[in-house]
Amino acid sequence: MITFWFAVLVLAWVLYFVLEGFDFGVGVLSPVLGRDEHERGAIIRTVGPFWDGNEVWLVAAVGVTFAAFPAWYAALMSALYLPMVAILLLLAVRGVALEFRGKHDSPSWRRRCDLLLAASSGGIVLLWGAVLGVLVDGLALGSDGEVTGTGLSRSLGPLLSPAAGLGALAALLAAVLLGATFLALRTTGPVRRRARDVARHTSTAGTVALLLIGIGTGNRLALAAAAIVFIAGLQARRSREGTAFTAVALAVAGAVVAVFTAHGSVVLRSTLDPAWSLTRASAAAGPEALRLITIAGVIILPGVLVYQAWSYWVFRRRVASERVAS
Repeated sequence: MITFWFAVLVLAWVLYFVLEGFDFGVGVLSPVLGRDEHERGAIIRTVGPFWDGNEVWLVAAVGVTFAAFPAWYAALMSALYLPMVAILLLLAVRGVALEFRGKHDSPSWRRRCDLLLAASSGGIVLLWGAVLGVLVDGLALGSDGEVTGTGLSRSLGPLLSPAAGLGALAALLAAVLLGATFLALRTTGPVRRRARDVARHTSTAGTVALLLIGIGTGNRLALAAAAIVFIAGLQARRSREGTAFTAVALAVAGAVVAVFTAHGSVVLRSTLDPAWSLTRASAAAGPEALRLITIAGVIILPGVLVYQAWSYWVFRRRVASERVAS
């Protein structure tokens, strides 16, 4: 039961980071790829039907962590409460920018909303990347399962580590690549061409960075990711946007799985003493609680998956970014 719910938890985080990843990437790229109000509006319409549904997976991921692994949830949220609050506030700003963009018929109003969308999306990506880096690096867990330290250093200190910085940069690169390949897949006209160019250049930079990391550390996962990113860039050059987006999505999914399984059965490594680390077994809820949430999960999760797949099918057509003569 513990292994099953850990797999569900990882799946929920994978779906969140992949689906919201291209939302964030589109938000970051909207002021760059959209040269005028019409093109920026076309870019926003590509994620309009999906972004709020994609956020459901954040609720699912956090909910599963809380219900199935309460000790892990408590340690993470108590240690990283300031970054988590910042992420929630930025998510609210992003939602307001998307929902209120069309509520006022003013070019300057829409331009400000676009800038808020780009800034909030970029901030969320950087913070999530830093948090994933912290998960790999570990926290200063004591013997009681609590993170040591007080004040701002307790919550912000982990974000200043090299692992957190590397995670933030990798997340931004992945979001831009996801957003570019998604826009190339979902638009026509000038935005599609510019998105392909961004995907090509970003994939080249990502391939070089991952190769350097893989060769320098001997990490085979980094080398495999470099190969996948290179394939994505190659497919983008050949105007095979679907294959390019799928390759990037697989790379992001693989990276998320690698983060959550980096230390085997240990879900949160203690940097003070390995014996104080949290494992799946020590962080999990009791058998009765796991059985109860299994019943709820079997009823709810398939319905969410079917509904989301249906919505993507309904809104599968490309959005035109070129102006059509009337």
